[in-house]
Amino acid sequence: MLPDQTGRNIPNRLPWDDPPYLHLDIPSPARVYDYLLGGKDNFQVDREAAEKLKAKLPEAAYGAKINREFLRLIVRHLVTVTGIRQFLDIGAGLPTVDNTHQVAQRAAPEARVVYVDNDPLVLAHGRALLSTNPLTLVVQGDLCDPQGILKDPEVQGHIDFTQPVAVLLIAVMHFVPDQGIAKDIVQTLRHQLAPGSYIVMSHFASVDGRDVESAQEVYSQSVTPVRARTARGIRDLFDGLELVPPGVAHVSEWLTSKFQEVVSIYDSSRLSKLPLLCAVGRKENFR
Repeated sequence: MLPDQTGRNIPNRLPWDDPPYLHLDIPSPARVYDYLLGGKDNFQVDREAAEKLKAKLPEAAYGAKINREFLRLIVRHLVTVTGIRQFLDIGAGLPTVDNTHQVAQRAAPEARVVYVDNDPLVLAHGRALLSTNPLTLVVQGDLCDPQGILKDPEVQGHIDFTQPVAVLLIAVMHFVPDQGIAKDIVQTLRHQLAPGSYIVMSHFASVDGRDVESAQEVYSQSVTPVRARTARGIRDLFDGLELVPPGVAHVSEWLTSKFQEVVSIYDSSRLSKLPLLCAVGRKENFR
């Protein structure tokens, strides 16, 4: 149990975390995201929820693709520039093109990756895909129980927490509406990491006065509660970490200034409309 801001104990589980069986009549965040990416591992209920979201947020599918592009670029950057060789990808979602392990191991074949998710379809697909990859692991875990993830015997056997690790929180923290609980999650992860480690986040956000309330309401009603945070709210989650430039910034700034890549899906006019902020924090000491 985790305390909320009033001091009461609340379940440390997310709304869709009743598995280990599939809820075919309830939309799943992982399957809705899969549909937005053009995947086939989704059901009618997921497609209907995604279409409701797109009606309020027309750039939702484009945003999902850009979010995956940020993941690809930051993993490659962490491997090739910072020397990271261990990744803990929490809320990994369904396998698609250029997953974390593929990007990391293409640059450094010895890189180790642990995927964590609580969706049974994600677990089944991930384990089937990675059955012949001994450096990559898929485990069941709950974002709202970071200690459970960190203490999982499989995770501890695969990740050496005395060495730098990159924790990936890609498009998942907005599913934790309570700011206090969200901060507790990130801080619990931070305390476990060795100096030189990183926490990476992309987050549905309220930026530059864009109206995201209707999209937030539709998603919360159709799938699961979601919260669009401001840059200040996201920055608060990184307390104790050194933010890597450009800091808590719009995804367009990360893609164009940090990575300096020209990719066909970067349409500047569309990119600027996305309610998506990204941040990377580096742990500098043993605090």
